[in-house]
Amino acid sequence: MEILILIIAIAVVAVGAASGLVISGRRKKALPPPSETPTITAPPAEPRLGEEARPAAEEDVRRTIEEVELPEAQEVQAPVETEAPVPDIEAAPEIEVPAPTAGRLVRLRARLARSQNALGKGLLGLLSRDHLDEDTWEEIEDILLTADLGVVPTQELVERLRERVKVLGTRSPEELRALLREELLHLVGTDLDRTVHTEPGITADGSEVPGVVLVVGVNGTGKTTTTGKLARVLVADGKSVVLGAADTFRAAAADQLQTWGERVGARTVRGPEAGDPASVAFDAVKEGISEGADVVLIDTAGRLHTKTGLMDELGKVKRVVEKHGPVDEVLLVLDATTGQNGLVQARVFAEVVDITGIVLTKLDGTAKGGIVVAVQRELGVPVKLVGLGEGPDDLAPFEPEAFVDALIGD
Repeated sequence: MEILILIIAIAVVAVGAASGLVISGRRKKALPPPSETPTITAPPAEPRLGEEARPAAEEDVRRTIEEVELPEAQEVQAPVETEAPVPDIEAAPEIEVPAPTAGRLVRLRARLARSQNALGKGLLGLLSRDHLDEDTWEEIEDILLTADLGVVPTQELVERLRERVKVLGTRSPEELRALLREELLHLVGTDLDRTVHTEPGITADGSEVPGVVLVVGVNGTGKTTTTGKLARVLVADGKSVVLGAADTFRAAAADQLQTWGERVGARTVRGPEAGDPASVAFDAVKEGISEGADVVLIDTAGRLHTKTGLMDELGKVKRVVEKHGPVDEVLLVLDATTGQNGLVQARVFAEVVDITGIVLTKLDGTAKGGIVVAVQRELGVPVKLVGLGEGPDDLAPFEPEAFVDALIGD
């Protein structure tokens, strides 16, 4: 029996030991195998002197801010007190220096001669004939009438030529040219005052007012352009100018005049479209007095001369301006290509205002040179300026000698 109990005890011990081995084996299989290179998490860096340790979330925010930071050149500076922002304004045009007026017509002589030479060449050709019969003199008359010289001036010139050719006898080309030049100068007039008067005046109370020039004429004569070119002439002569845009009835007339003024640094006074022209003219002279300008140029409405009401308004403009002081010049702008029709315009304007001078535009085109004589005879006032092209400096003071030389050629 004891032996049996011993055997059972040994068996129990053996079974327990086997069970412990199984459990131990299972536990070892459940553990992960050791890594050859264990991963070590570095501790957070120590903060530098003057810094504090930042948590991970703050570090992420810092990186996000750095990604959208402005470039160094655009650093945000501390706000400073500034004036209100000025809106973008279109850059002012560069001020131009007009060509000097002295000798302009001489410089433009070739341009004038191209369109006027037919008159001189035709006359010289006829006068050079060996025998000047009645038919020849009639041809000479026809040439002069075609050149818009007018009936009375033509008759006068032919009579004087007849007498002088008869006395001269033999006629060389040089003698004929000198003869014709002398007679044409006599007709055009060399003793007329062709100065554009723009000197400042003194009023009754002793105050100084600028010279005032009214520019009048019908639509299509180049009146507004002439006003702008005249401003260039005056600026070239060293005068300060204020422009008055009193042509309020024509669209864009004020804009056109202002553009001319800006190119030479002249201020333009303007009013509302279809506003009162007399009011604009009055304000222009007032501004000229305030600025101490030398000259005020007033571009009046280019109204049709057949509209009596509008012509009366032109008279009103002159009367209103004269409340400041006298009007020094009233320049009538005529299109030289209109010929005798221009004389009709001249008559009507002369009835409304006292014309003191004439500006002939487009004289370089199909114009007839004789219109210079005809219009002077009609109004009894001189041609003071002539337009010889589309260029800004193609308005020239009228010089009789240069004009006649261009007519008869070299």
